[in-house]
Amino acid sequence: MPRDENSSPKSGNQSGTRQPERPRFFYGYIIVAVSFILMMFGWGIYYIYGVFFGPLELEFHWTRAVTSGAFSLSVLISGISGIISGRLSDRIGPRAVIMFCAVFLALGYSLMFLVKDLWQFYLFYGLFIATGVGGFWAPPVSTVARWFIGRRGFMTGIVSGGISFGTLVLPPAVTALIAAYGWRAAYLIIGITILVIVMLLVRFLRHSPERVGLMPYESRQVSRIQPNPADTGFSFKEALRTSQFWMVAFIYLCFGAAQLTIMVHIVPHAVGLGYSPISAAVVLSIIGGVSLLGRIVLGSLADRLRVKISTLVGLGVLAVSLIFLQFSQNLWQLYLFGVMFGFGYGGLSCLQSLIGAELFGLGSLGVITAVFSFCFDIGGASGPVLAGYIYDLSHDYHWAFMLMIFLILLALIIGFNLKPPRKSQINSSAS
Repeated sequence: MPRDENSSPKSGNQSGTRQPERPRFFYGYIIVAVSFILMMFGWGIYYIYGVFFGPLELEFHWTRAVTSGAFSLSVLISGISGIISGRLSDRIGPRAVIMFCAVFLALGYSLMFLVKDLWQFYLFYGLFIATGVGGFWAPPVSTVARWFIGRRGFMTGIVSGGISFGTLVLPPAVTALIAAYGWRAAYLIIGITILVIVMLLVRFLRHSPERVGLMPYESRQVSRIQPNPADTGFSFKEALRTSQFWMVAFIYLCFGAAQLTIMVHIVPHAVGLGYSPISAAVVLSIIGGVSLLGRIVLGSLADRLRVKISTLVGLGVLAVSLIFLQFSQNLWQLYLFGVMFGFGYGGLSCLQSLIGAELFGLGSLGVITAVFSFCFDIGGASGPVLAGYIYDLSHDYHWAFMLMIFLILLALIIGFNLKPPRKSQINSSAS
């Protein structure tokens, strides 16, 4: 059993001339399993906001724009929380950060039991829950990256797949919980469950293998998988001066708007067509389950071809699915929509850092990816509330979903025109 994450590395002998030997069972797999479950109960529950839409609307008679606004606010706050959590995780380790965020997340869900007024709803969901869930992305993913040099991408894909698995299995379960005990009790049960599970699991997290006297997985193959140190590509300032940077940023803004609009509004849309809340929640489950397949397929395609090809495939599938949704009235059609949309959304979600690396190199990949993520958050914050406002005006989702089709088609056109930038063009323009 590894020692505490703050203990010093142990050497192979007293002189310290030998490297630590890897045991038969690599503890990094425990890190992956724990991180997968953390993703499932952190982001998996967060993304099934739509199953609470109907009960909240029925009790408080808020407009859909107002009800969506709390989720939109939480998306922005969670992005800020994620940046802070990632930095703290690098300095003090993931355990303390995730425990702190879990308390906020559990408190936010539990306090939803007491909601009486709109300001309480926005405070508990837009601040407490958002602050908590923000710590469930960067700390687990960065920890897995430290434990795995070889198979790092594959292991990161498994961990992020916890979100997909959560959105697959949790919507029917939570919907049944609401039907049995009401939405207030469901939120309270969720809050208590998250706190218990996280506190039990987080003790198994370790910041890095070196701190417990181990080596990263396949650390002797660094020269094979690491890029040439001289091949750093563009600096962040140089990337900002290229049109390609802003093209990708806009693509992810459009993608964020479409993805989170569907995640928030597809359940109330299906209920509005006359289907039961549980049947409607299955659409979310399908989206979540198939998104895991999309991550694997489009990620593998990006390994073999250019990331641009995978991006175009993902955007194309999203566009087709949203057009198909406009003609979907039967339940099987909604489920088929969920298959197509889930595949496209899952694939695009795993390509964000890859397209940054392909266009701008590795030197400033972290901050470049962070900006792309923030653009996704901006779209994700504005899309659901805008769709809710359109519904309030028209009492129908037709024009809201038409707007999402337009945004994805625009992103697809921009993607077709993406070409790798050249530093010579930047230098010539500067002179």
